[in-house]
Amino acid sequence: MIELRKAADRGHASHGWLNSHHTFSFADYYDPAQMGWSVLRVINDDTVAPGQGFGAHGHRDMEIISYVLDGALEHRDSMGSGSVIRPGDVQVMSAGTGVRHSEFNHSGAENVHFLQIWIVPEKAGVQPNYQERHFDPAERRGALRLVVSPDGRDGSLKIVQNAQVYAGLVDGDERIEFRLEPGRRAYLHVARGELSLNGTPLSAGDGAKIADLEQLTLSDGRQAEVLLFDLP
Repeated sequence: MIELRKAADRGHASHGWLNSHHTFSFADYYDPAQMGWSVLRVINDDTVAPGQGFGAHGHRDMEIISYVLDGALEHRDSMGSGSVIRPGDVQVMSAGTGVRHSEFNHSGAENVHFLQIWIVPEKAGVQPNYQERHFDPAERRGALRLVVSPDGRDGSLKIVQNAQVYAGLVDGDERIEFRLEPGRRAYLHVARGELSLNGTPLSAGDGAKIADLEQLTLSDGRQAEVLLFDLP
């Protein structure tokens, strides 16, 4: 089963400094049919104006992943972590027992475009944790590079959930095959460009809920950048 989630059908919020598209119900956007997929709860496609951002606010018991597409995102949190992440960087904040953080556009001249992703942890009350890593485009070119996992294997960032996140770049004749283990579900999000999933065309902002399939094929890419979530 492949159930499409078209970009135009997502929730949308525009606050002047922030333009956000919500794949699943979030904030003032509520759709009982779109409350997430398995343990994947949020994919927000956010563009933040120069020098603007989210002031200090709290989270708990959530695995929060940031994936930058363009620009530079500045992060500060109550654990003492602080950094600026750019395209190719992946950031994980395990909120656990509670953490406060802020996120701002580091640039005074250019927008920052990033995905904020929430995954529900398999247990509550863990110690908060922060991680980040850069994944070179060569690692993702024509392949699905593991960037997040429950065990940190292959240099991926670790989360408290039996879920894997892969990042890939697909263009031209490149073709990616992925095997989904029986009983697992998946979600594919197209961050930019175009490609086909098992022959079904997808464009930037589109997504697909996947269940009861073992073989996934990504092909016909036109400067496509994707995230694939392998979920329980």
